[in-house]
Amino acid sequence: MEHVVFEGYAPHKVPVIVEVLTDNNNRTAPEIRVLFKKGGQLGAPGSNKFLFDHVGLVEAHHADAVADIEAAAIEAGAQEVEPISPAENDDIPERTTGARFTTERADLHSVSQWLAGHGWTIVTSELGYIAKTLPELTGEERAGANEFLQTLEDHDDVHRVWAAIK
Repeated sequence: MEHVVFEGYAPHKVPVIVEVLTDNNNRTAPEIRVLFKKGGQLGAPGSNKFLFDHVGLVEAHHADAVADIEAAAIEAGAQEVEPISPAENDDIPERTTGARFTTERADLHSVSQWLAGHGWTIVTSELGYIAKTLPELTGEERAGANEFLQTLEDHDDVHRVWAAIK
């Protein structure tokens, strides 16, 4: 399998990074280009990665419904933490404390290991992209961008889609 990264823009200038895992890049690359032509704009490599931070991301939950996520982030060595609910991630059970920990790329493994060793159940642990800024969009513009992003995600070879949108 080959890992290929495409950069471009969804409708309304929303920056997008698309990670693809493919066994045939000669087939997949033109298909992704066609999707961008229909709804977005494909950029050259490096055209918008500067708009994102490349980080480690750990999503986890703790059985203690009032677990202190800030203390856990500090002890684990994460840079940032934010709560996540079962509505945001189906893998977070009800009546637990869910959190998304952001780490330096090099610290991803050690943060995951610390959390797992201290009662947290790891849902995902991966390298990813977080947008530095989010464009202001109306409801209609957001819907158009989300429709394009869903089209990308529906492609069989697309592994992850990272976009500067909530």
